[in-house]
Amino acid sequence: MAKIIALANQKGGVGKTTTAINLAASLAVLEYNVLVIDADPQANATSGLGYDLREVETSIYECIVDGADPKTAIQAGEIEHLYLLPSHIDLVGAEIEMLNMPDREKVLKSVINSVKDQFDFILIDCSPSLGLITVNALTAADSVIIPVQCEYFALEGLGKLLNTIKIIQNRLNPELEIEGFLLTMYDSRLRLSNQVVEEVQKHFQDMVFETLITRNIKLSEAPSYGKAVVMYDASSKGAMNYLNLARELLQKNNMTKIDNKDKVAK
Repeated sequence: MAKIIALANQKGGVGKTTTAINLAASLAVLEYNVLVIDADPQANATSGLGYDLREVETSIYECIVDGADPKTAIQAGEIEHLYLLPSHIDLVGAEIEMLNMPDREKVLKSVINSVKDQFDFILIDCSPSLGLITVNALTAADSVIIPVQCEYFALEGLGKLLNTIKIIQNRLNPELEIEGFLLTMYDSRLRLSNQVVEEVQKHFQDMVFETLITRNIKLSEAPSYGKAVVMYDASSKGAMNYLNLARELLQKNNMTKIDNKDKVAK
């Protein structure tokens, strides 16, 4: 039975898609079966994993709106154990088409239920909004990872996201938990980066992942080649960061035990 994790933050450019792609790839490298669901109309996770959007025949849109079987839409990734349920620009209109659906907040959950037995992890890459698709993702998820960039406006809007999560816990998904806050775009040379890390750790304490995702040129370049960073440059700092995050996630869920000596350096 898959652990379903949504990656959400209504603030754009914080590293949701980068994390969805690279955390999934790292888990796959560690031989866990992982499905990435691209629930963002921009479809960056789809293109970032090397798929040509013009060749996507069945996407998450058809599964949600037309009731298409997700098994026909799921694509195998370049990495063994990694799979993708792609997105499409048509997803922009899905929220309007879903308005009159019964249990409209649970449509994605129904889609996921039909395939979740095939995977160890399902990661949902949410759009930078708190619209109906994101609500569907949070309703379907067991937990949520909240990427927070180490920049000036890092905490802006987090209150609204946490309030949305609380509403969903109360009304739609009482089992939803916060898996953790993930600090991204960290640069140890910048005082501001270190201040943001201290501030987030002070506010959220044990809910913050120990792993920091540092600024890394290979991490930025990899999507333009349609690859996860672990396939683009496995020795890069970005690849090591996400392998560490994957191991930390596994440890947190009691799915493996990694000795300190075996842990990749941050």
